[in-house]
Amino acid sequence: MILYCTFSLFKKQIMPLKEKISADFIKASKSGDKEKRGILSMLLAGIKNTEIEKRSKPDKAEEGKSLHEAGLLTDEEILSVISRQIKQRKDSVEQYKAGNRLDLAEKEEKEINVLTEYLPEQMSEEEIRRLVKSAIERTKAASVKEMGKVMGALMPDVKGKADGTLVSKIVKEELSQ
Repeated sequence: MILYCTFSLFKKQIMPLKEKISADFIKASKSGDKEKRGILSMLLAGIKNTEIEKRSKPDKAEEGKSLHEAGLLTDEEILSVISRQIKQRKDSVEQYKAGNRLDLAEKEEKEINVLTEYLPEQMSEEEIRRLVKSAIERTKAASVKEMGKVMGALMPDVKGKADGTLVSKIVKEELSQ
């Protein structure tokens, strides 16, 4: 029994992200959780659309692969889709709050919470600040005008692990000092 549990935990950790989302979609459908099913349905549609788009623009690294294989997204690419959908919903929340539509803002926030479950653990502000200082030192940036250079060096380290708006804000603060 212990061996089986250990194996199932190990199996869960290496399950590709798209399979996990699909499994959760099926579980939500069977349990009657319409909200979660709807959110995951939109996410899976976004992933599918990105795969189709990727197939239409083949990459040199994808040569020799079938059209289907070339269109499959990596977990990192799926994380980008999830991040993009979260960002869209955050923008909607701001607009709904500005329009005094708190019911719709609350709905979008619930969707953000569901999508956030599929992102890796988010970095703390202190961790981001440490990485920003390191990136500033590496790029030898001295003013806010060189923010793009710092962001370019920093984003591969924080992509999917930190909110881009927060990273941008911290970079501005550090370069302004």
